[in-house]
Amino acid sequence: MEKRLVKISKEISYALRHAPQDYGLVLDAEGFVPVETLLAALAAKHPGRPPITEEDLAAIIATSPKRRFEIQDGRICALYGHSAGMHIEKTAAAPPRILYHGTAHASLPSIMAQGLLPMGREYVHLSVDQKTALQVGGRHDHHPALLQVDCAQASREGITFYQGNETTWLADRIPPDCLELLSQAGPEEEPPCI
Repeated sequence: MEKRLVKISKEISYALRHAPQDYGLVLDAEGFVPVETLLAALAAKHPGRPPITEEDLAAIIATSPKRRFEIQDGRICALYGHSAGMHIEKTAAAPPRILYHGTAHASLPSIMAQGLLPMGREYVHLSVDQKTALQVGGRHDHHPALLQVDCAQASREGITFYQGNETTWLADRIPPDCLELLSQAGPEEEPPCI
């Protein structure tokens, strides 16, 4: 994706996920806002910048390595990652049997005691593969721990899952008995000085 579109994508993520009020946006119960309203809000925030178009939005959605946005019936929403302080309604879906979560080592004691909690986000984020989970966990720890989530067990315990996109699943929480620590290899220890 070209640099200009990456910058626009990041701003739209911020506006739709974290600070709609900063842009004068009011999201509906599913997190949608009219495309025209978003484009007008972005233009008002940056007078003098070339306007962002619907074609730019379509290019961002088509070329993004992670599907972050969706456009339906002239409305746009962020698919996951919300922290704006409002509940975004998602449609429940049947998850794969196993999902993964990468996390910082410092968080492991709390996670293993309490389970996975949203921690300032709307939902717990889970990945369909280990590589993606480790990449996400790598944002908080250079050598993240990898947890496996038994979704079948969690579903039996009443946990509801929602599909964020092709690689990201969401849940309200994950109980600790549904987690298995697959790896916790921290950074390699330095050899002793001789």
